[in-house]
Amino acid sequence: MSLAVPLGGARPDVTGLLRRHWPLLPLAATVLLLLAPIAAGDASTSGKVGPADAASLVLVLVCAVQALRGRVRELSPLGVLVLGVPAVGLAVATATAGDPYAALPGFVRYLQVFVLVPAAIVLLVRDAGDFRLAAGCFVVLALVQGAVGVVQYATHTGASYQGEDIRAVGTFGPGDVMGMATVVAYGLVAATAVALAPGLPGRVRRMAGGAALVLVVPLVLSFSRGAWIATVGTAVLVMMLAGIRRALKLLLALAAAAMVLVGGLGVGSEMVAERLTSITQVSSAPDQSVTDRYTMWAAAESMWRERPAVGVGLKGFPANRDGHSSLGLSSGSDTAGAGQAYIRQPLLSPHNMYLLVLSEQGLIGLTALAGGWAALLVAGLRRCVTGGSALRDCGLIAIGLFVWQLTDFLYADIGGPSTVLTGVIIGLAAWWALPEPSGRDEVPGGPGRPGAGTTLGAGRGPGDAAAAGGRTGLVAALRAVPGADGR
Repeated sequence: MSLAVPLGGARPDVTGLLRRHWPLLPLAATVLLLLAPIAAGDASTSGKVGPADAASLVLVLVCAVQALRGRVRELSPLGVLVLGVPAVGLAVATATAGDPYAALPGFVRYLQVFVLVPAAIVLLVRDAGDFRLAAGCFVVLALVQGAVGVVQYATHTGASYQGEDIRAVGTFGPGDVMGMATVVAYGLVAATAVALAPGLPGRVRRMAGGAALVLVVPLVLSFSRGAWIATVGTAVLVMMLAGIRRALKLLLALAAAAMVLVGGLGVGSEMVAERLTSITQVSSAPDQSVTDRYTMWAAAESMWRERPAVGVGLKGFPANRDGHSSLGLSSGSDTAGAGQAYIRQPLLSPHNMYLLVLSEQGLIGLTALAGGWAALLVAGLRRCVTGGSALRDCGLIAIGLFVWQLTDFLYADIGGPSTVLTGVIIGLAAWWALPEPSGRDEVPGGPGRPGAGTTLGAGRGPGDAAAAGGRTGLVAALRAVPGADGR
């Protein structure tokens, strides 16, 4: 999205780039390490630490070191409140659980995803250039995973779907069928936001628009109704924020691409049509997966009514599920394909993040988490609507990804290797919604970082920006993007 090549044939100063931007390497690794193939297994392995989780731990440690050195952004009182209160709710839910020791792994996981990783990103991402690099990693991840998914569909090596191994799941495997759909949707939303953003070079917007069109293919082949709904709704919101004229152009292009893929080329047309039809039949003629979901939602509500203030405790849903479920709940979901033998996956969560939090953490936990998310969404939308066009691309990306995640939480919850990206998205949304009180986060390089004094001078073009201070290459070209300095 904001990747650029050296200008004027000059070789980039790799050493200088690493010295100035090494704190961002763990953030990039947290996203891109999800390209690594995931070993096949059942849902009980979801709590294990993967490469991306390890990278997120390094990210938090780097943030701690930089904070001790005074090289992080200032955090407003609202930021401290929004990022800190969830930790209190998690501590209460853990301490009041029936078995606090069993709840401890859940406390660590929630703390990682909803407190530590978002806080580290808010503190380490210093300006729009850093933000754009992080967003670019999402698009790269989506393109690669999407390409793997398309190959799986074409060669019948995907996850099993209606008796055929055609479901695109990327490297996540059939045990996490939402993994590829989620990361592809992230990339599609980010690319759409950049394609619609004012102030960016036309070439960047065209490349982003092309990436968004390409990512429609693997998203369709994921056969994920939830991802489709969240992506369409989020895309409409981003288009409205960007302006109706820009929105209509991209909307027409996306609609044409979908018609060509499904109608003209017949890419999964019959199965896609059946899947779309099933969305409207969730009440009149629900399939077993929908019936299981409704049953688990009712079980989560029953658990909350039993302990409304603090819930049954973190990781308490599986242990309490059977005692609160009706006989309509099946024993699990069938998974196979993509290199994995048949496995019956147990149903360990209600597939609704809000109900999961309500059942396990009660009103205290839900207020702490969802209240913070609501505050970030309102503050982010306000800045996006009332702010200028200089950083509009960052706002559209942040709001788009955050709204997609909040929508997805209506019929999904955390779990699987891609869960760590939830923390990254919340962090990017918080970065946008909670600007540094002094406003210095919009200055290239940011305070306390080498090269912080380099800004775009009056009348300078991209070539001059690249040559400023003797620096050339990726970062210099990146800073030359209009609005990178927040002015």
